[in-house]
Amino acid sequence: MDRVSSSMKQASNPLPKVLGRRAGGGGPEAERESFERAQTVSINKAINAQEVAVKEKHPPPCILGTHHEKGAQTFWSVVNRLPLSGNAVLCWKFCHVFHKLLRDGHSNVLKDSVRYKNELSDMSRMWGHLSEGYGQLCSIYLKLLRTKMEFHTKNPRFPGNLQMSDRQLDEAGENDVNNFFQLTVEMFDYLECELNLFQTVFSSLDMSRSVSVTAAGQCRLAPLIQVILDCSHLYDYTVKLLFKLHSCLPADTLQGHRDRFLEQFRKLKDLFYRSSNLQYFKRLIQIPQLPENPPNFLRASALSEHISPVVVIPAEASSPDSEPITDLVEMDTASQSLFDSKFDDIFGSSLGSDPFNFNSQNGMNKDDKDRLIEQLYGEMAALKEQLESFKAESARGMMQLRGRASELEAELAEQQHLKQQAQDESEFLRAELEELKKQREDTEKAQRSLTEIERRAQANEQRYSKLKEKYSELVQNHADLLRKNAEVTKQVTAARQAQGDVEREKKDLEDSFQRVSEQAQRKSQEQAEVLDTLKRELAASRQELQVLQGTLESSTQAGAEQSTRIAGLEQERDSLSRAAERHGEEVAALHAELQQMRDRLGREQESSKMELEVLQPHSLLSSGPCQQHSLRLSPACCLPADCLLSRTLAASECVERLQDAHGMCPCPTAAVGSLLPCLALFAHLVSDTLLQGSATSHLAPMEPADRLLEVCKQCGSEAVSYLSALQDPGKVKGADCSLVTICLGHISAIGEELRPRGLDVKQEELGDLVDKEMAATAAAIETAATRIEEMLSKARAGDTGVKLEVNERILGSCTGLMQAIRVLVLASKDLQREIVESGRGAASPKEFYAKNSRWTEGLISASKAVGWGATVMVDAADLVVQGKGTFEELMVCSREIAASTAQLVAASKVKADKDSANLCKLQQASRGVTQATASVVASTKAGKSQVEEKDSMDFSSMTLTQIKRQEMDSQVRVLELENQLQKERQKLGELRKKHYELAGVAEGWEDGEFSELSEPPRAERERSGFFCLSLLFQP
Repeated sequence: MDRVSSSMKQASNPLPKVLGRRAGGGGPEAERESFERAQTVSINKAINAQEVAVKEKHPPPCILGTHHEKGAQTFWSVVNRLPLSGNAVLCWKFCHVFHKLLRDGHSNVLKDSVRYKNELSDMSRMWGHLSEGYGQLCSIYLKLLRTKMEFHTKNPRFPGNLQMSDRQLDEAGENDVNNFFQLTVEMFDYLECELNLFQTVFSSLDMSRSVSVTAAGQCRLAPLIQVILDCSHLYDYTVKLLFKLHSCLPADTLQGHRDRFLEQFRKLKDLFYRSSNLQYFKRLIQIPQLPENPPNFLRASALSEHISPVVVIPAEASSPDSEPITDLVEMDTASQSLFDSKFDDIFGSSLGSDPFNFNSQNGMNKDDKDRLIEQLYGEMAALKEQLESFKAESARGMMQLRGRASELEAELAEQQHLKQQAQDESEFLRAELEELKKQREDTEKAQRSLTEIERRAQANEQRYSKLKEKYSELVQNHADLLRKNAEVTKQVTAARQAQGDVEREKKDLEDSFQRVSEQAQRKSQEQAEVLDTLKRELAASRQELQVLQGTLESSTQAGAEQSTRIAGLEQERDSLSRAAERHGEEVAALHAELQQMRDRLGREQESSKMELEVLQPHSLLSSGPCQQHSLRLSPACCLPADCLLSRTLAASECVERLQDAHGMCPCPTAAVGSLLPCLALFAHLVSDTLLQGSATSHLAPMEPADRLLEVCKQCGSEAVSYLSALQDPGKVKGADCSLVTICLGHISAIGEELRPRGLDVKQEELGDLVDKEMAATAAAIETAATRIEEMLSKARAGDTGVKLEVNERILGSCTGLMQAIRVLVLASKDLQREIVESGRGAASPKEFYAKNSRWTEGLISASKAVGWGATVMVDAADLVVQGKGTFEELMVCSREIAASTAQLVAASKVKADKDSANLCKLQQASRGVTQATASVVASTKAGKSQVEEKDSMDFSSMTLTQIKRQEMDSQVRVLELENQLQKERQKLGELRKKHYELAGVAEGWEDGEFSELSEPPRAERERSGFFCLSLLFQP
């Protein structure tokens, strides 16, 4: 009995040892393999392609794994095999899990993850091109994770979950205000990324429905729990740091920090409020609410009122490691069942399904038991050998399987990489195909627009030729009207010359009386001569009659003819006698008319004497009202300052001659008689100067015009005083006209001030000025082109969508216009060089320019206009790109610069040969500028229409009353705009009229006309000189 029990003890000891070796086989490698397998399962469960939120039980094993291995190598080895670039939901869940690892994982997770920062940035840019679904969400979340890693890399004192005490926060800044300042800026950037993710998630959800109870909505909202945790700490630390900075730095220095904090405070408060109302967050997290008003950093005591926001997360219902323990229990149960089945196979059962029982063998013999024990030992030894061989085979198979698995994984990674490359290439080819399609469509549109532009260009050329003809007609009509205006002015002036008319009528009557007397005498002499002639003819006729009577007898026929002739002569005599009687009656009538005219002349002389007696006391009154009357007499005689200077110079020379003549006369009586010719010219020139001064004041600014009128009044008064002194015999010797000379000098000085500045250039300097202006124009165009290129680069870097498309189109057309203008300027230079070479002969280019000063000044003016137009157009384009200008300004500027280039072309073509090759190049360049201008206008109109289509009104939410109110407001606005349009058109007409007049003055277009209108004959000047002075100062 004792021996059986001892045998049983010996047989039962090896079984636990075998089981112990089976359970503990493999060592650290098996544990590492089991750990990697468990981590792979947990990560794949947490990060999958299902659009549901990450379950609460899946991330904790991953977090524990990072603490177990003290890093994130296993996590990244598993994640690198996931297709994150091919599935947006998978990438979104990866960001969520990675965010939790950065917050709650081991501290080495950050060090192991920094090496993948560039891959995360590339993935963020890739997902940023997808505007639908999770594309933008993944892009912004990846940027947030990159920002978080950079923040913790720069500030290693901050843990991943951002939980720090105030003392640790002070130590993080090292008690340096510069460090605190920089740390605050970095926290602002960090919080800005968090808020961007917050707002992007909310904007992607339809908040009008209960999205927080749907699986898709919870999938998007789940990562915001980590964002809320980060935001609460960042807000708390930002407030504390700002209070600390305000205690060390002036308030003005931190104005930017305060503005940025207020903006983030409003956003964070709104997002916390919206999140707290979602049903999904109420079960998982308790979100704090920010105060109603932001902290007042300018008051240091407000720090004590600050309450740090605390986020509360309820305890989880189940432990995160429950599932792995269940797996281990199930594995142990399976291994136990396998061992039991093998035990039954070895030992068998006595009663079929009954288990083996040693007590049932009590009736066996001792030898049977020993044999059975020996048999069992043998079988156990055999089993041990089989087990060892099985372990060896399984180890070899495992090694083979691991190698094969590694090869398959490498092949799978390579296939995935190839697949990703193929997808990227397909996306790139698809994008390139779309771009080629767009380019083809743009090319077709450009061809159509080019055809349309050519057709418009032909129509514009025809219209330009018609306008040119019309313009020539208008210029001719304008000149005719100016001449007629001068004639009408003279007629009006002659009609108002009362005293002069009386004197001239008196002289005319005397002349007519003399002419009538002479005519009567001539007629009397003629009648006497006629009578003598008749008498002589009568005597001759009588002699002939006697001769005929003598020859009548010789021939009857001749006698009849002579008698007929005598009868005719008698009739002729009778007619002559009647004519003599009529002449006598006419002479009597002329005598009577002469008597009547004498009587009328006497009466008019009497009335003239009476008027002269009345007007004589008032002839020397003050010149104030008279000057006003003089200015009213010549409202249309607005002549340029050059004419005033020429008249003043002539008057000054006449005054000097008059002074010299007056000084050479020995006696007063002889002086007045010898000075009469000079006085007539003096009176005319001075009056003409005063009229020219009055006319010039109409074109002058307010202050110079007032000074000119005042000097003209003074000059007229001095001239009248001088003439009055000459009329008085006692004052003739002391009469002095030096004051008149001084006044004329003042008038000349004011006229020099009113001359256009462009006319001050000396003729010998015109050649250099032409070269300088052309060089300045070329430089201005180059500068404008460079600025347009810079604006185009800035627009491509900073604008997107419709704005970028509009700006690119406008700036591209402006660049084309600048290039066309550059070609035009070069062609103009070549043509001018050819003109100078062909026209100067042996003279130098400067002498040629000085000889043709008018043409040279036209070139200078045109080149200035081109350079100015280019600069203004670039400024207008810059304002349009920045959104501060209008499209109309750009169109007006482009048309203005086209007009300036047309002026330059016209100025260059004046002296060019019609068959010149350079002239053909210039004309082609001009057409290029016209086409480029049309392109600028077309692109501007297209951009304007595109922007207006984008900003179209939405009438869907308006009621009938609101629409009616809007309609009335629109009608009022239309009436106001029409009124403004009418006023602006009138103003534009006045401006164009004034510009035409000033341009004519500056360019000397009307010098010939003014000289024709302003140079009466010498006799007329001498006859009307005294009359103009007397009329100028009559009351």
